[in-house]
Amino acid sequence: QVQLVESGGGLVQPGGSLRLSCAASGTIFSGVDMFSRYDMHWYRQAPGEQRELVTTITSSGSTNYVASVKCRFTISRGNATNTVYLQMNSRKPEETAVYYCRAERSSIKMFEYWGQGTQVTVSS
Repeated sequence: QVQLVESGGGLVQPGGSLRLSCAASGTIFSGVDMFSRYDMHWYRQAPGEQRELVTTITSSGSTNYVASVKCRFTISRGNATNTVYLQMNSRKPEETAVYYCRAERSSIKMFEYWGQGTQVTVSS
């Protein structure tokens, strides 16, 4: 069974920082270097809004960010622990949303897995 479990969500004040984690587990990710073969993505979905892609880190380590979070958010991965992180600085109230991680096999795009999401609320 495959699981992606997000953690680290909660309440943060505007301008504050928060670090999210997404841990991958299960038979598929237990193989040697298997996790490192996946591109990892963070999405977010605000109430009444569409889910949007926030950032990506590929199997090779390259990164991409949506324009609104550049210079404030940082995605990273720890392949030894099958975990991807999202460091979020200078948070804004409009970024309140459920944040999801997604794993996608880099070479075979049909293989993908979603986490259940973690709520992040930016408010004073």
